Amino acid sequence: MNLMNYIKDRRIALLLGLVILLALADIKYGGPNGLHLGVEFVGGTTIPVELQHPINPSNFTELLQILQQRTNSFGLKQVTVEGLGNYAVYVTIPTASASEIASTISIIQSQGIFQGIVSGRLALNSSSLLSSSIAALQPTAQNGSVSWSVQFYLTQQAAQKFAKVVFGQADKPVYMFLDRPTGYILLMNSSILLNLQLNGLNESALLLTLQNATQLIPNQTIPIELYSKGNLNSALAFISANRNKYDGVIMENDAPQELVQNATALNYSMKYVSLRNMTPQVTASSTPQGFQVLLNAWPAIGLLSAPLLNPSITNGNISVSYVITGSAPSNLSQIAQSAYAINQSNQIVSILKGGALPVQVIVGTPYTVPPTLGSHFETISIFALGIAVLAVSIAIALRYKRLFLVLPIILTTLAELFIIMSIIGTVGTIDLPAVAGMIAVIGTGVDAQIIITDEVLFKGTEHTMSMRLGNAFYIIWADAALLIIAMLPLFFSTGLVDIIGFAESTILGVLFGALVTRPAYGAIISKHYAS
Repeated sequence: MNLMNYIKDRRIALLLGLVILLALADIKYGGPNGLHLGVEFVGGTTIPVELQHPINPSNFTELLQILQQRTNSFGLKQVTVEGLGNYAVYVTIPTASASEIASTISIIQSQGIFQGIVSGRLALNSSSLLSSSIAALQPTAQNGSVSWSVQFYLTQQAAQKFAKVVFGQADKPVYMFLDRPTGYILLMNSSILLNLQLNGLNESALLLTLQNATQLIPNQTIPIELYSKGNLNSALAFISANRNKYDGVIMENDAPQELVQNATALNYSMKYVSLRNMTPQVTASSTPQGFQVLLNAWPAIGLLSAPLLNPSITNGNISVSYVITGSAPSNLSQIAQSAYAINQSNQIVSILKGGALPVQVIVGTPYTVPPTLGSHFETISIFALGIAVLAVSIAIALRYKRLFLVLPIILTTLAELFIIMSIIGTVGTIDLPAVAGMIAVIGTGVDAQIIITDEVLFKGTEHTMSMRLGNAFYIIWADAALLIIAMLPLFFSTGLVDIIGFAESTILGVLFGALVTRPAYGAIISKHYAS
């Protein structure tokens, strides 16, 4: 039988097509190494994290689990989170770009406290959200602007409380904060408000809108004071007058040194933000009463969005589904806006899902970890995979004493390995647990090959070839289903992140083995021995 007769078989054609498709995906998305490899192979970046103060062992374990969950939810694969005593943590990720490192730092240092505030009253908090329901929605583009959205559901108890707080508050904003500063005052350059004036609205109207957004009853309002670089007297007096009430000051990176020195001398905690983050995102809308200023977001105080309450949910009705929205900076290109929107929504999802940290953390300067054992690990892994493939092939050949079987076994096994490595190495990271899972898949794959070969070679003539393969795959699929079920607890476990790679490669190997490579193997030997 010539080669084309084999290739024309849809099962063999499917395997070849999948291999070619994944090879093209590796070239385009696989990164500089062809595939994304773990710290063991290519080194990585370690981010030191210091705790504001030591905590007890129970809270320290919770902190490690939250950081692990956050970084894995964000899509960073094979992240290692290790504690030192009860006062420091080291987060290590495979070699990454500067933007990925910056994103990792951002989700690590976020305290993770979510609040929804209506007219100065707390309507939602982190415990109100169902963690499993938090999800990023697809960014949307409209009029040259790209918006992001994060959807979540409330617990029944939280939904009832929310309905009471918003009763009679139709068309009022719900100020949704993530890590809203507590115990801080805010100093703002008045030129920011001058640049924001819309439709004739004056500085006082804009300032009133901002002050309303910072209110939280009973005594957690963030006071705002404006200053101009030519007149700092009122700001200096404001800092001095509030020293006994507040512990920190929020100001711009390039705030006047006199303000910085004065606040530092009074032992305030300093929080510096960029001009872009200090600038509120506001719009003006026309109402029967005139123009109304709407504050949409304000990164300086952690305000993510401020949707208006629909009258239908302010009359006592209970609703459980809500959305946080925002938009990418308009000065970016369309592609950059889309990337920003995806990154922003993924970060928020990671932080909300991970939960609030039990203590404030201080992120240190990242440093590179060289792959001192990388080449050794890589050599050993390749050697182990090669030995596994060879051992299976020899075992089958000796069992049946037919040299022809060796080639299809090696080809389909290598194809299966390539499929697993391409998928994990493109969308995730190939680490040592993943390699261990690949070796396990090769070992368990011999069972399927023996079942197929026995059915094809030793069944009597009263069974057609299709019946023989049907019997074989009935057993193979049942065995695959049991193995996948056994691996699922590991795959979804957040406390056993280090072995998720093992579960991933095992499940992928079993799935593609049962659906693609084993059928191709069965097609090859059935065509050969039926001819």
